[in-house]
Amino acid sequence: MKKLMHKLENLLEIGGIKKDITLLVLSGIAVLCSLVKFQPFPFDMAWIAIILCGIPIILEAVIGLVTEFDIKADVLVSLALIASICIGENFAAGEVAFIMQLGGLLEELTVAKARAGIEKLVHLTPQTARVIADGKESVIPAQEVKLHDVLKILPGETIPVDGIIISGQTSVNQAVMTGESLPVDKTVDDEVSSGTVNQFGAFEMRATKVGEDSSIQRMIHLVQSADAGKAKIVGIADRWATWIVVIALTAAVLTWLITGKIIRAVTILVVFCPCALVLATPTVIMAAIGNATKHGFLVREGDALERLSKVSKITFDKTGTLTYGMPKVISVKSVSSKIDEEKLYAICAAAEVSSEHPLGKAVVKCFTSEYSSKIPAASDFKMIPGRGVSANVEGYHVLAGNMAMLNENNITFPQQMTTQTEEFINQGCTMIYLSLDSLFIGYVVLSDTIRSESVGTIKALEALNVQPVLLTGDNEKAASTIARQLEIKEVHANCLPEDKLKHIKEYQSGQEAVCMIGDGINDAPALKAADVGIAMGGVGSDIAVDAADIALIDDEVKELPHLLALSKRMMTTIKINMSFSMGLNFIAIILAIIGTLDPVIGALVHNAGSVLVITNSALLLKWRKKR
Repeated sequence: MKKLMHKLENLLEIGGIKKDITLLVLSGIAVLCSLVKFQPFPFDMAWIAIILCGIPIILEAVIGLVTEFDIKADVLVSLALIASICIGENFAAGEVAFIMQLGGLLEELTVAKARAGIEKLVHLTPQTARVIADGKESVIPAQEVKLHDVLKILPGETIPVDGIIISGQTSVNQAVMTGESLPVDKTVDDEVSSGTVNQFGAFEMRATKVGEDSSIQRMIHLVQSADAGKAKIVGIADRWATWIVVIALTAAVLTWLITGKIIRAVTILVVFCPCALVLATPTVIMAAIGNATKHGFLVREGDALERLSKVSKITFDKTGTLTYGMPKVISVKSVSSKIDEEKLYAICAAAEVSSEHPLGKAVVKCFTSEYSSKIPAASDFKMIPGRGVSANVEGYHVLAGNMAMLNENNITFPQQMTTQTEEFINQGCTMIYLSLDSLFIGYVVLSDTIRSESVGTIKALEALNVQPVLLTGDNEKAASTIARQLEIKEVHANCLPEDKLKHIKEYQSGQEAVCMIGDGINDAPALKAADVGIAMGGVGSDIAVDAADIALIDDEVKELPHLLALSKRMMTTIKINMSFSMGLNFIAIILAIIGTLDPVIGALVHNAGSVLVITNSALLLKWRKKR
């Protein structure tokens, strides 16, 4: 029997939304013809709507009862349809069937629109890949690419899988993964992600993550897991709908027995249908998810937004979250009257040009972006592990590195500068000390910098009565400096992963709902334990994204206040929808019992309520908190 039911279910799904729209158009015309008594055929035109819209409803009710004994709204609708036909109210039956299917279609379209908004955030994996094997190049389906396969990527092509470049160099547009519009230079040994676009040169790569493990597929899975049905409040609505079916049947039978008028009983079945109540929640959640995606969030489940609406504390990791997570030159100091700061900066950049160390790369990048002048040529470059670099620049022998390098080369550091440098170090900065021909000449200071939007974000969160908290592994002085700049009052420094977890559980034990925002592997336990975990999807680790409920794809934390305000608005809209649907049902039932409503008018009133509920939900797709 269950196999038969599954075949019927598959049959009903054939044609999709286009089929549903076609049947609704035909049914709508038929209902209208029946209303105006236009009868070109030897039967009531309402029968067309009953067959096209009513039979699918009845079949779905039967399938639910047989396969899962699922007593939901379609059971009551089916009874209302059958009862209306039995007493000769064909128009009422056709009208109920038409409007119920219209309500279902509007819900489906609302969900589809939300999904479409989500899918715009990611470029789907290309269908084909160019694989090189045994010296020959062949085009195969992208899903057939295996681990360690060698692929060739031409300019303008989307990269089908994650991998490492083994030959060639290019620039890659990583906007789909990071939100950054500027292309990133890539060469041998650099990693590339699926879904990103090769802009210029051709290159060969070795596949490291394929199929479901690739970056783009992981992103798509986040989209696919955005299931409104997981929200707790949806379960409540469903349970109410089940009870309403039982109450409706009881009320209809009692009304029939007491008044002796079966039409009143049929009207009760029609108006008692909990369609609006059932639609009240999932349409809102999916619309909210669609809204969130337009602002750079991938919501894994509707329940996350429900939980987010209750959050009173939001805990931040520092590096990569409130800060950019990349070192930047913030100060250059020269102690020589012959060499100014700009000249010292240029010499340091020249010495670091060939360095593969992140600090060296940061110096070169920052100098290039700040000055139009060219970096001087350097020779005899040498990397000294754990110390720094040496090179010859413009006739000088340059050493650029840490204090240990100065000490090992017997270079005297001026004691009067100790206070200045210690102040930078206490703020969490990194120092590069420079000497020319064994004479100390100055230093370059690098630091992770606060995101431009972080200060405004913190203020906006406090305006929503959500307290920001900083959880960082930095020392207390560095953490305090950042917190002071951001005006965060509660700070916990020197945090290991287990410390972040402990602080979150302490808040939760105090009956506070906590949201955690992080980006690294060390944040994964806290993201998982928090009531809501939000991972920085662009710079964050795979593990962090997996542990989180929501991924912030473009890494712009300025949208966090909107997300929190949206979650609260979502819950308000749900409550409005549920209150409206229940109130409308209550009034319609009373009118049906006393005989004021007949099945036709009752169907119009009740199902108009369902349409209004769905319309109200759809408004959330474009909602934006007023500034």
